[in-house]
Amino acid sequence: MCARSGCSRTRGPRLEAIAYRLLGSAGDAEDAVQDTFVRWHAADRGYVETPEAWLTKVLTNICLNQLTSARARRETYVGQWLPEPLLAGDRMAGPADTVEQRESVSIAMLTLMERLPARERVVYVLREAFGYAHTEIADLLDLTEANSAQIYRRAKQHLADGRTRVEVDEAAARKVVEEFLAAALSGNTDSLVRLLADDVVSAGDGGGVVFSLPEPITGRLRVARFLRRLFEPSESKWADIGGRADLFAEVDNGVPAVVIVVGERIVGIITLEVTTDGIAAVHTQANPAKLARATGRWAAAEHPDPAFAGW
Repeated sequence: MCARSGCSRTRGPRLEAIAYRLLGSAGDAEDAVQDTFVRWHAADRGYVETPEAWLTKVLTNICLNQLTSARARRETYVGQWLPEPLLAGDRMAGPADTVEQRESVSIAMLTLMERLPARERVVYVLREAFGYAHTEIADLLDLTEANSAQIYRRAKQHLADGRTRVEVDEAAARKVVEEFLAAALSGNTDSLVRLLADDVVSAGDGGGVVFSLPEPITGRLRVARFLRRLFEPSESKWADIGGRADLFAEVDNGVPAVVIVVGERIVGIITLEVTTDGIAAVHTQANPAKLARATGRWAAAEHPDPAFAGW
């Protein structure tokens, strides 16, 4: 049986990782885990045979409720909604031992999972990212084992997009970012086109605070032209928040990413989904509320030199 404080220390990170994959928001994930432990401390633990299963069941039910209410909130969200990015090393990203675990936390996959009904998302995450058996999932969600397996198969079908993703290590990811930035900052559309897949998608989230396109744009030429304009130099681009930005080549959510920093504040994170056909998705998070956690971690860590300084 868990001790009062030991349970949150030992199981908290795993629960946070589950909740983040289910909700796509670090803040919402933290709230869900905190609510779970509030219920744990109030429970009659003498009747709890397996604390881990009890905590996971409570957490998934809280997340199911949040997913339902979040879907309603996002109908009034200003512009596009994208998941909150996590910097490399953030414990909330959870396990990254397998291809499935790494892919399940990418911004591209978290965005795709928004399409799933809430129960499908829970089954998919528990099975794909955390290796739960269908017997365990059935107990957690009050399903039959066969029903859990059926829901999982359906979720896999809904998430299939036909792309063959490329696994890149940290050095290769940074090289991808550096090539992307060199092309984007060159002012040459053709340089960008050569890096992009035919069906590339670009989406951005400004949360109604920072300008972003209201809908995704698709196609390599349209996306290349948009990126060329986005990366045009401008003296006034960051003037209202303290000066020019530095662009860092990083690995966030397990994929290559551009981290845009003014002073010690992250003002944008651009994640790149790399496939055998080129960069297939460019996701830009600029909503300040979704960059607060990343900024806090960034300010407390050491970093390599920027890939491009004084943008």
